[in-house]
Amino acid sequence: MTEYQQQDPSEKQIGYFTLAKAFLLTGLTAFGFTALQVLRSTVKKRGWLSDEKLDEGIALVQLYPGPVNFDYTAYLGYQIRRIPGAIISTMGFVLPSFLLMLGMSALYFSTGNIPWVPRLFIGLEAIVVGIILNLVIDLGRKALIRPVAWVIAIAALPAIYFKVDSLWIVLVSLTLGVVFLKPKPVDSSILEQPQEDTSTSRSEWIQIGVVILIILAFLIYSTTLTPPLNILCLSFFKVGSIAFGNGMMILPVLRAEVVDKLQLLTPNQFTDGVVLGQVTPGPFLITATFIGYKVAGVFGAVMATFAIFSPTFAMTLVFTKIYNRVRNSTAIKGALAGVLAAFVGMLVMITYQMAQTGIRDILTALFAMAAFCAVRFLKLEIVWVFLIGLALWAACLALGLA
Repeated sequence: MTEYQQQDPSEKQIGYFTLAKAFLLTGLTAFGFTALQVLRSTVKKRGWLSDEKLDEGIALVQLYPGPVNFDYTAYLGYQIRRIPGAIISTMGFVLPSFLLMLGMSALYFSTGNIPWVPRLFIGLEAIVVGIILNLVIDLGRKALIRPVAWVIAIAALPAIYFKVDSLWIVLVSLTLGVVFLKPKPVDSSILEQPQEDTSTSRSEWIQIGVVILIILAFLIYSTTLTPPLNILCLSFFKVGSIAFGNGMMILPVLRAEVVDKLQLLTPNQFTDGVVLGQVTPGPFLITATFIGYKVAGVFGAVMATFAIFSPTFAMTLVFTKIYNRVRNSTAIKGALAGVLAAFVGMLVMITYQMAQTGIRDILTALFAMAAFCAVRFLKLEIVWVFLIGLALWAACLALGLA
């Protein structure tokens, strides 16, 4: 049996309930940038995908617009159980944060603020810094094994600092990877290519087409809604279709739309929505739920959330389907190696920027170090790191130590 066949989800037949349960747990325990680590760990420890596919997926989702964590979830679900798997995994990942954000949005807009959130966020941010540092080391050890990869990663540092559009970073790293990082050609007689039934492939393309048609139908329906919800949905659909990078890079684009252009939220309300999005597990851009709730209650929250995530979900299906057909190409492998190296560099800079705001004193530094050691050396599950860390931080707040 070939390596590809060993990883073929159709042979493993992982149950949909098992898949839903795994990603629901991930959606409850993955905060901010730690989501990549939690998602990767969730799939790896169950033996559902190889390390190579896990790492290539991280690089692949950099190639098109949309929030990286959400796209990576859809990629994993597709690789495990194709289109139904992608739908189940993304719904499981988003649902907990959506429900939590819905509740906090209702509380926020009825009371005007949630005073304990900013204080809780300080401890959470410190814990996130420690966990992300572990992810940087893990990815760096695999991605930075050649001098050119180091050059690409180091070059990405100032690019992020000076806010160069991530699209250019991806294009340059991709090109350098194709030229300098592609592996040596393998004899075609021993190269293991995926064997895919033509009728199965055609059926999957039809299913992808149906998904795209459903999303387009949503877009058309949103134009019939009353203002300002119709304008908000179209705006979020646009952001989800064109904004590159992680959540922190997309949020400024979102702010320009809802605060500066549409004036649906005040600057303070938008900032509070971002903070609520960060103390909520799951995808970073769940702030869209907060904004939608402000505009049209629960219905607005549902519509806004679907609008911002649906375009990139469709793109993930298309890109992953194409990738599965060409993944053994040396040029493709080189391109993904280059993009992964750039992502490591970007992640280093993002971790540094998060540390500048998250490490405020000796206590927060200790929390960050403890989180790193718990994940790196004690091999503690991230869910327990967050639960124990937040409980200890709450105790410090109660005792007046923080």
